[in-house]
Amino acid sequence: MSTAVQTRALPRGVTDWHRLKHVLWSLLIGLRPMLLGYWAVMVFALFLIGVVFQLLSNGVSTSAWDYGTQSPKYFSMALGITVTPAYFALLISQGITRRMFSVAAGIYLAGAAAATSLVWVLVYQLEHLLYAWQGWPDKLTNPHLFTSTSQVGLVFAEFFLMIVAHEVTGWLLGITFVRFGVWRGILLLPLALVPAAAAEFLLVAQWLADALSNIGYQRPPLAVAVPTVLVVSVLGVYTGYRLLHPMAVKPPKG
Repeated sequence: MSTAVQTRALPRGVTDWHRLKHVLWSLLIGLRPMLLGYWAVMVFALFLIGVVFQLLSNGVSTSAWDYGTQSPKYFSMALGITVTPAYFALLISQGITRRMFSVAAGIYLAGAAAATSLVWVLVYQLEHLLYAWQGWPDKLTNPHLFTSTSQVGLVFAEFFLMIVAHEVTGWLLGITFVRFGVWRGILLLPLALVPAAAAEFLLVAQWLADALSNIGYQRPPLAVAVPTVLVVSVLGVYTGYRLLHPMAVKPPKG
């Protein structure tokens, strides 16, 4: 993806609010093909082809959309990784402060997490209507916070929390590898993985849930888990800002 987004130098007299909107617009436009392309591929390749594949094999017996439960987390981690190497030098060179860049990145990642979660909710509902019309069972193939896709609030909450925590892990990975290089970035992996690990171990949903249940681990109450995941994610964005604060903008090579 090209980093030559629609960015131009801003006059010094422009307010911070206008600068923030400028940064958000740059992120939105620049990352839009990546995000929209992912949604399109998942709806077509996972849902539509998944249903057809089941029809041509043993018949539809489970939710096709639920097979892709893991995908939003890892795609969103890649989205978080992309932000700093693609946009930091570009935007800082236009007079955007590191603090504003971090705030804008946090807002953008939260919005992208909400949008992707909404896509997952909507396709679950479309699938439920299709399956009910055809008389197909829509059994879920992964453990979740919800037991039925009609529990829209829980569906959205699970995916939003998982996605945003993995985005923040990606944000930290992108920053540490850009600032410290490959080897020290690898050494800092435990720090970067904290938000994603917190979501996995506090929510106990999706692929890790069965493994944790098998060793007797129990999910903490959601009244504890949900705010903790949010707090850890916010702290992760702030940690990224602190890591960015002393980072110089490297001159282009050549």
